Formats: sequence, structure tokens, C-alpha cells
Amino acid sequence: MRETAGMGWIGLYRPDRAEIQAVAGEFGLHELAVEDAANGHQRAKLERYGETLFVVLRPARYLDREEKVEFGELHVFTGADFVVTIRHAESPDLGTVRERMEASPDLLAMGPQAVLYAILDEVVDEYLPVVNGLENDIDEIENELFGGDPDVSRRIYELHREVIEFQRATQPLQAIIESLQRGSTAFRGEGELARRLRDVLDHVLRIVERVNTFRSLLQSLLTVHSTLVAQRQNEEMTRLTETSLAQNEEVKRISSWAAILFAPTLVASIYGMNFDVMPELHWALGYPFALLLMIAMGVGLYWAFRRRKWL
Repeated sequence: MRETAGMGWIGLYRPDRAEIQAVAGEFGLHELAVEDAANGHQRAKLERYGETLFVVLRPARYLDREEKVEFGELHVFTGADFVVTIRHAESPDLGTVRERMEASPDLLAMGPQAVLYAILDEVVDEYLPVVNGLENDIDEIENELFGGDPDVSRRIYELHREVIEFQRATQPLQAIIESLQRGSTAFRGEGELARRLRDVLDHVLRIVERVNTFRSLLQSLLTVHSTLVAQRQNEEMTRLTETSLAQNEEVKRISSWAAILFAPTLVASIYGMNFDVMPELHWALGYPFALLLMIAMGVGLYWAFRRRKWL
């Protein structure tokens, strides 16, 4: 393949290890980079192996129906006369990149570095809908938070995890692009590729800034949610305490009146016993005395309960 003059551009979609090894043997790719590409689950990074660049990118796309962010992984090998891409997800659409390059012969003539720029540009462009989707989700969460939605805590947590993952995908791009600018003459100075790459870097910086803002907002929302939950719990405890106190007061009142009514009942029950031998049985003042005793005991108990603020 390399005997033909020009540039080779091979795109692999979810290849197996044998396919990767075959391409690696054709272009002399370093075994460590090949191992990373075969295993996947790499962080975004740029590594140099002689004249070959190995770039790992973490593309993302926003799924409107599920309101979730789907992350992918893209490995790009570039050499003096070749580009090899290994894609592990639907995003990014490298077919669009190829069409753009074929429609711009002057840009395509700049070789593999121009292809690398175009891939970076496409990945960053596809980040913009993700940023907008996350921003919309945060706005919805703010409304749900103060609307008392019981599931809002779970959604905040899930969105916070997505933002952190997105932050891990976007933040390394700044270092990757700056490393390209320092290490490649094509990306330095005022050349066409240099200007284009600076534009990509500008977009990356703005995206990173917004993502950092999203993370701070979500952390604040988590704090506010915890405060609101604690406030609701305190209000519930206060309400329960007030209810308990009110019930206690009612119990005191009921008990007090029961004791007051029990006193005359006790006296009446004693005097109502049919005994021949008992004090004051034939006493003329026995009946008035019993009545006065009932009243005195009731008044005494009432006064005692009033002093204790039970009545």
C-alpha cells in the first residue's frame, strides 16, 4: 500500500485486535500505542513515537430523547504519509470530515496534519450540542429543585457525573492542541493550518469554561438541595413536636377533669354503701357534709391542676 505515492487514510470502526495488528504492521505503529488502541478506555492524550503521532480523543453527543450524553473514543495515528483512525462509537462522523477534506483540495494537500486538524475540529464542533443540552438540563433541574420534585436529587447526581465525564473529555484538548503547536512546524506561525488550529483552540477554551461553570452550578444545586431537605425535615420535626405538645396538653386536661370528677364519685361511692355500722350513718348533717366534701375535693384538685398549668 505504501509503495503508492500520496497519503493513505484508513478508518476502522470497532475493529478486532487482528485488524488493528494488520494495520499496525503496514504502517509500523508503535506496539504501546497499538496496545492502547486495542484495549480502549483511554484518557484523552497526545503521544509521540518518532515521526508518528498518537492522539486519543473522547467525542460526545447529546441524546435528546434520553436526555443523556453518550461518550465515545477515537484513536488517531498520523505519520508522514498516512492517517489511521480507530473509532469505538458512532461519534464523531468521520464521513463528514472526509467529505470536507475532499471538497477542499488545498487543505487536503497539506497532508496528514491537515486531516488531524479536521478531525479535532469535528470533535469540538460536536461538543457544542452537548453543551447546549447540558445547559438545558440544568435549567430544568433548577425548576424541579424549587418545585419539590422528589426525584431531583437523583437527576442532579446523574447530571453531575455526566458533566465530570465531559470535563475529562474536553480539558485535555487544550494541552493536546498546545503540544501540536509547539511540536509541528505546520501548526506554528501564521500558516493556514496554524490559524485554523488556533480557532479550534479558542472553541475548546470556551467549551471548557462553560463546562467548569456547569460543574460549579451543579455543586451549588446539590448544596441547595441538601439545605432544602434539611429545612423540610426541620419543619416536619417542628410540626411533629408541636402536635406532640398539643396532645400532651390535651391528655393533661382530660386527666385533670377525670381526677376532679373521680373525687366526688369516690365520696358518693363510700356514702352509698349499705352498712349498718359506719361513721355518720344517722347523722343529720351527713348528706350536706358529703356534698361539701365532694365540692371541696373538686375545687382543691382544680386549684392544684391550675397551679401546674394543666388546666
